[in-house]
Amino acid sequence: MIEVTDKAAAELKILIEQEEKPELALRIFVAGVACSGIQYGLAFDDETKEDDVTMESNGIKLVMAKDIEKNFSEGSIDFIEDENGKGFLIRNPSAGAGCGTCGGCH
Repeated sequence: MIEVTDKAAAELKILIEQEEKPELALRIFVAGVACSGIQYGLAFDDETKEDDVTMESNGIKLVMAKDIEKNFSEGSIDFIEDENGKGFLIRNPSAGAGCGTCGGCH
């Protein structure tokens, strides 16, 4: 199961409220592949497709394609704020350690 941390849930609930669409779900999708592995993205979605898997964590409805769920069955979505800015952070412990070819993936 994917955990939405308390801090991320609070931020997401504010954003959903601003959209005035309480039925919105947070879609997790593959945003690309880098040498450190699959990169995931997040977006609000009000539609569920036939091949989607849905779950809920900390009051946030999550949606993703079945093929993503098998590679991202555990993990977390957090919200961080530091001197570099703020944003959502997706952690996937199932992701590989990277290919090792770029020299910067340690």
